[in-house]
Order: sequence, then structure tokens, then C-alpha cells
Amino acid sequence: MIRIYIKKNQSDRYKKRMKSKAVIRKKVFGTAERPRLVVFRSHRHIYAQLVDDTDHKILAASSSLKFTEDKKSGRDKAVDVGKLMADLAKKKGIKKVVFDRNGYVYHGRIQSVAEGARKAGLVF
Repeated sequence: MIRIYIKKNQSDRYKKRMKSKAVIRKKVFGTAERPRLVVFRSHRHIYAQLVDDTDHKILAASSSLKFTEDKKSGRDKAVDVGKLMADLAKKKGIKKVVFDRNGYVYHGRIQSVAEGARKAGLVF
């Protein structure tokens, strides 16, 4: 069981995301054979990690910080992050993952990370 604590003076938008995150985390669990692909979205960048919840370890990580091309849009960078994540997973021998959108709506950059990872060969 996962517990998510909501701070006192947070916006309603943040509280709603934390509640959604709690519902998602009840269902989504990563193992060594099928780790959890977690996506975090900030205003400027996007981050992705492969997490093994049984051993509490991060297996691989990538972010849009590695792409310094300012001419690309946020969604294009998100696709690149997904492709990079899939390449890192393949090097570790991982083909299947569980996608954790981390309380965000499956739209925009979150969707682009998933599509990029699928195009590069990850199955979820």
C-alpha cells in the first residue's frame, strides 16, 4: 500500500494530482522483469525513470536536460526522452514495462513519452 501525503498550503490542482497519483499507484507495481516507467513533468523539462518496486531501485533514468536543442518543441523532446528510455531499457534486457503517468493526464508531453518509448520497442 502506498501513502501519499498532501501538504497543507497547496493548490487544488496539486491536491487533485496527488489523489489521482494515489489511485494509480494502488494498481501499478513494478518488478524486476516488468519495471514501472515513471514520468515527471516540470514546466520546462520532462523526466523518466525505470523503477523496480520490489528492490526499491532505479534501473535507468533519462530527461530532457540531455537535449540542449532549443529549436525543438516540448513534445518533440518528450518523444526523444521516451526513445532514450527504451534504449536504456533494452541495454538492461527489459522489453516490457508498466507505465505510470504519476497523476498527470495522459495528454501532451506525457503521451509523447509513451509514444516515443513504444516506437523504440518497449511494450506496455
